Amino acid sequence: MADGLQEIVDELAERLRRSVAIDDPSIRLLAASRHFGDEDSARVSSVLNRSVDADVRDKVLAQGIAEWTGPGRVRTPVDGVQPRVCAPVRCAGLLLGYLWLIDPGSALDEKQLELAKDAASRAGAVLYRRLVVHERTQARQEAILRELVSSDRGIRAQAVEDLRAEQVFPDSATRFQVLGVQHAGGAEPQQVALEAAVEDASGSALTAANKSRAWLLFGRREAPSRRELDEACARLAARFGRLTRESGQLVFGIGSVVDGIEQISVSYRQAFLAARAARFVPSLGPVARWGELGPYELLLQMPADDLVAASHTPVLDALDRDAGFITTLERFLDNAGDVASTARQLNIHRATLYHRLKRIEQLTGCALNRGDDRLTLHLGLKMRRLAEGYRAETASAEAPRIRSVS
Repeated sequence: MADGLQEIVDELAERLRRSVAIDDPSIRLLAASRHFGDEDSARVSSVLNRSVDADVRDKVLAQGIAEWTGPGRVRTPVDGVQPRVCAPVRCAGLLLGYLWLIDPGSALDEKQLELAKDAASRAGAVLYRRLVVHERTQARQEAILRELVSSDRGIRAQAVEDLRAEQVFPDSATRFQVLGVQHAGGAEPQQVALEAAVEDASGSALTAANKSRAWLLFGRREAPSRRELDEACARLAARFGRLTRESGQLVFGIGSVVDGIEQISVSYRQAFLAARAARFVPSLGPVARWGELGPYELLLQMPADDLVAASHTPVLDALDRDAGFITTLERFLDNAGDVASTARQLNIHRATLYHRLKRIEQLTGCALNRGDDRLTLHLGLKMRRLAEGYRAETASAEAPRIRSVS
């Protein structure tokens, strides 16, 4: 880049006649010099892929280099990785990266180490400026994104103009799509992990994040493919899992593709309704797409209080004494009354299924060969599922407040 980082790397490399590299705090390559025949497989992989294997990265970070304040030697017990000198890149008390010199024979003397330390210090100033500019730009873009999905039409209209003025998207970008991300936990480590995961995996998308959810906005001539969105979700989930040591789980909602910046709020709303479906209905999987949610798309658009109230379906109350009846009925209705498929999925004989269905009719007073009765039961079951999720969500949100009062 033109801000001086590459010049620092090249200058030190020529003075020491050794290859030099600078990584960010996650061991992803930022700049590298030419080689002097001292490169190993890890350096080659870093240059080609802009990062090293996760196993190598974890072993390097496990040596505590994030706490170092001066150059030190790192020996990683991995085949093909030679010992290195690592000089932390810091500025204003922040760790901004690492400067690396391959040094298999510990041949670097104190004067050379001092040159590496000085280069790391200058690189820290460069990266700090870059960080400040990035944070200002990101904060501005996040503010615009939040206003784009405001409930106030006037605020949304101004945000559209601001986004165009910022020229964030190329003029050819006419199709937009939102990917929503949520996690259920409220602990601070999960909040920080979500923000870090989204920033790492955002790619060309704009992002905004808060304590429990984040969203990515894609704007292009052609909408992102299904595979690309799946891969983005996988990267986010993997990064979040590593940061939280698998103590949290993300769900994703994908809104529909919309034409024009003015319609982004539509895709946004759909994305988070879909993410809510993924949270409340685990059978949908961790990635839910608007347009593929069946009756849940209609029910999720109801106000939460109305849905919870409507979820009390008297004809289903009689089945609560035996959870097996509820499972049997829902599977039967999901299969559109296909007895063979339902019996196979429940791993029971058809005669047993017929017996259960007859008993369900007796308990509910409904006839399963009548369309209106089937619809009542099926919608009742779906609303119950969502209502349970709403109640759990409300209880989780109120729990900290109750504890603080006591």
